[in-house]
Amino acid sequence: MSKKTTKPVMAVNIGIAEKDRAAIAKGLSHLLADTYTLYLTTHNFHWNVTGPMFNSLHTMFMEQYTELWNAVDPIAERIRSLGHVAPGSYAEFAKLSSLPDAPTTPPKALEMVAILAKGHEGAARTARAMFDLVDKASDEPTADVLVQRLTVHEQAAWMLRSLLEA
Repeated sequence: MSKKTTKPVMAVNIGIAEKDRAAIAKGLSHLLADTYTLYLTTHNFHWNVTGPMFNSLHTMFMEQYTELWNAVDPIAERIRSLGHVAPGSYAEFAKLSSLPDAPTTPPKALEMVAILAKGHEGAARTARAMFDLVDKASDEPTADVLVQRLTVHEQAAWMLRSLLEA
């Protein structure tokens, strides 16, 4: 019987302590879950929006879900760069996300807009909550990801809120 040997895993040595890398990866996992949840909700609303604002909302939602879809990979890859496993299942995302799942019955168009505005605000709060830790660890690449996400989420929330003004 042969003894199975495994190669030792090379330790991550990027100048950020393991404790800090773990905490940052955990925060990024929450942001990834928020982003994916918001992506799925936005795509759902794109498919199911109706009413007089159909064309403009259908187009806006497509732009937003495309941006969100393109955002999940850099967040997940930053988690991997920190030496941790990125979450990737619906079950994990449901546990990690601060956002509710999409409603099972599509709401009216303006309620969709309100739900998405709240979702973008929630994702912005998740990203913003990480800055102290990221700054303390001198983790500029993660700070860059967070700034990019904040810019997108805050602008999207503003645009969506603007549609709700009378």
